[in-house]
Amino acid sequence: MGGVSMLVEENAAKHRYEILVDDALAGFTAYLPRGEALVFTHTEVDPAFQGMGVGSALMRGTLEQVRAQGQRIVPQCPFMAAFIKRHPEYADLVTSLT
Repeated sequence: MGGVSMLVEENAAKHRYEILVDDALAGFTAYLPRGEALVFTHTEVDPAFQGMGVGSALMRGTLEQVRAQGQRIVPQCPFMAAFIKRHPEYADLVTSLT
């Protein structure tokens, strides 16, 4: 009983992907659009939601949506870079700005 609902959605107006936990904003990862790539610069999880897997759920949801849209990423954010290192199934999304 009492499962927590997590939803990741893009907030294009703010250039970020947000995670909602039971309809409350629990965190986000911000990006800068650069052509076909999104440069992810910063990830933040509200302290009230830390230790619940929110950061990982945010990364997974964001990367799945980026993949579905056919985009690539530049993980300048250390949190995202570390997540991709631990989850090599997302390494194919990584590109560099040239």
